[in-house]
Amino acid sequence: MAGGRRGVANVAEHSGANGHAGVIGDHGRLGAARLLLWALAGALAVRQAAAVLRMPPGEWLSGFHLPGGLPGSVYDTGQFSDTPFAGLVLKPLVGLAAPSLEVAWTCVTLLCVAAIGLVAARGLPDPVPRRTALLAAPVLTALMMVSLPVREAASPGQTAVLPVLLVLLAVFRVPGDRPAGFLVGLAAALQPALLLFAPLMWLTGRRPAARTAAVTFAGATALSWAAMPRDSWTYWVEHLAGTGLGGAPEGLANQSVHGALLRLGLTGPTEILLYGALAAAVVWIGLRRAVRYARDGQLLLAVAVTGCVAVAVSPTGWRHQLLWVLLAVAGKVGERAADRRVWPVAVVLAMTLPSTMLLPNLAALAPVRDNVPLLTAVAAACAVPFLRRSSAYWREPVPTDYGQPAAARWARVPLLPFWQRVLSRPNLLLELLLIRVGYSLYSHIRAAAPTSRSLAEGNGSQIHSIEKVLGIDIEHAVNHAVVNTPWLEGFFNFYYTSFHFVVPLTILAVLYWRRPGDYRWARASLGLATVLALVGFWLYPLAPPRLMPGLGFIDTVHGPQDLANPSYGAMTAISNQYAAMPSLHFGWSLWCGIVIVVLAPKGWQKLLGALHPLITVCAIVATANHWVLDAVGGAAVVSAGFGLVYVLSGPQGLQLNVPGQRQGAGAESGESSEDESSEGESSEGERKLRAGVRASS
Repeated sequence: MAGGRRGVANVAEHSGANGHAGVIGDHGRLGAARLLLWALAGALAVRQAAAVLRMPPGEWLSGFHLPGGLPGSVYDTGQFSDTPFAGLVLKPLVGLAAPSLEVAWTCVTLLCVAAIGLVAARGLPDPVPRRTALLAAPVLTALMMVSLPVREAASPGQTAVLPVLLVLLAVFRVPGDRPAGFLVGLAAALQPALLLFAPLMWLTGRRPAARTAAVTFAGATALSWAAMPRDSWTYWVEHLAGTGLGGAPEGLANQSVHGALLRLGLTGPTEILLYGALAAAVVWIGLRRAVRYARDGQLLLAVAVTGCVAVAVSPTGWRHQLLWVLLAVAGKVGERAADRRVWPVAVVLAMTLPSTMLLPNLAALAPVRDNVPLLTAVAAACAVPFLRRSSAYWREPVPTDYGQPAAARWARVPLLPFWQRVLSRPNLLLELLLIRVGYSLYSHIRAAAPTSRSLAEGNGSQIHSIEKVLGIDIEHAVNHAVVNTPWLEGFFNFYYTSFHFVVPLTILAVLYWRRPGDYRWARASLGLATVLALVGFWLYPLAPPRLMPGLGFIDTVHGPQDLANPSYGAMTAISNQYAAMPSLHFGWSLWCGIVIVVLAPKGWQKLLGALHPLITVCAIVATANHWVLDAVGGAAVVSAGFGLVYVLSGPQGLQLNVPGQRQGAGAESGESSEDESSEGESSEGERKLRAGVRASS
């Protein structure tokens, strides 16, 4: 046991102060990148501080939710959620000058976040690539600055950042077991669930540290009982370790197993028994995994897993206590190099974006959407298959295969690695996450674009005048002709509302499964075209024909409009009525048509692809939702999207011809899907063959 204890301690010391002494240094481009990333982290910290300091001092001080003077209970308001020990420490601060306390509290919190980034970066398991060693600290600090836990922890009275720093210092920086145990016990006195680090220390051979942590926690708790018996009774007995303090336990802010069960409608003994069983299972599985990773030399991952367990099983696991989940990006997942990005991206998205951006607002998805941070923490603790250091893929994952640069592309533009033609099928989870987040960002930016009615109507009059000069002002005649033909009106209304999303998503799904190389080309061109369209929405807000007063257009889809307050139901609140130039209804349909015509193996499929944008342009004009020139704008951004992809990665279809990969637009649809297997399904011989072909080229 002594040998094992010494081995784990040596791992901690090696991963800590001296582990990267020979690799960390500012040299060349990596040094410049590091400085830029630290500048970004600093700018984000200033932004966060400004958001907090804009609050009036009196209002900020009330955020402590503590009595105005020393007498009275810290829980009188029902809003203070920390332990009696935390209240004992914080209560005297209320008497300080509010502006000074506000500035000091904010600065100390953000400095603690930066310290967490530095300590965690030095806790990465060896061997660490030089690039990772240099950039890990500023990248992690910047991510934490924009994360939901830090944004909420910067508010007054929240101490969630300090326990994380205390535990990291105990594991990686403080020499000796007893000082380390003291810091862990102090962290547990502020957040009781962190006492789970004592069993972790015990099971990894640091028994003196575990005993010291338990004694320190007991001493701090006893001190708070002696100094604040009423508050201690309220917290530990009446509210069972703070349940119900600081907010409703079933509220979305409580990202614990207990809170999730309450949100599902479970109450009473049934909920308590189920919560106990689930919490016990999470503790059992999570601690076993943490011990395994600690013995494997991945101490930072072991700490992150234990912290995720602590928050998940705590009766109240507030969002500002979930910083442990971000630390779990230290784990490596996946045998392929292309899959290594999935887990970090999923963690960053879950910890920085509102859950409504990650999942659609559907009732069936509410149990998942309301518990995204909790599910991420539980996954990190119990389910994600992090690699061992002994794995053959730990240092050398299966590489990503790229096609050869196209000779026909514009040689003056460098071919960046992330624009090279990738031959393998991308990770499905990562693609779904990026598509969902990308569309959410598109929707938010489009909704935030200028919506001045006078400006939009003025631009509408300008477009109408230009069309008159060009002789293409056919919208009014087409609109009324369709209105007078009921079956045609119904057809165009259905086409306008039904195919805008269905057809592009279907094409992407088919390409992903059947032709992964072409999928990346098509996806990139669509994404670039959409980004360019957002620029048009911002620079040129435009009233569509249906919202132009005095011109007599009939809105066939949304019904009669009050042009003084244009609306078409609840969508008005989330959709910009004046984001019409360019028309993405036509632009996306044109993209669909081009992709189908270029890639479809059958003539009838190409014909359907060509008809889709033609019918769409008729629909947007007939329903009075777009001008003809809006369609011209849509065609322009789609052309630009395809052009940018051509310049950056070469013409479509020109890629390395290797076994297991279908090539060209003429491949018959009857070929088996096994011929299109991803690189993860390729044999070692195929990978060597690909490398040989690239070398010979």
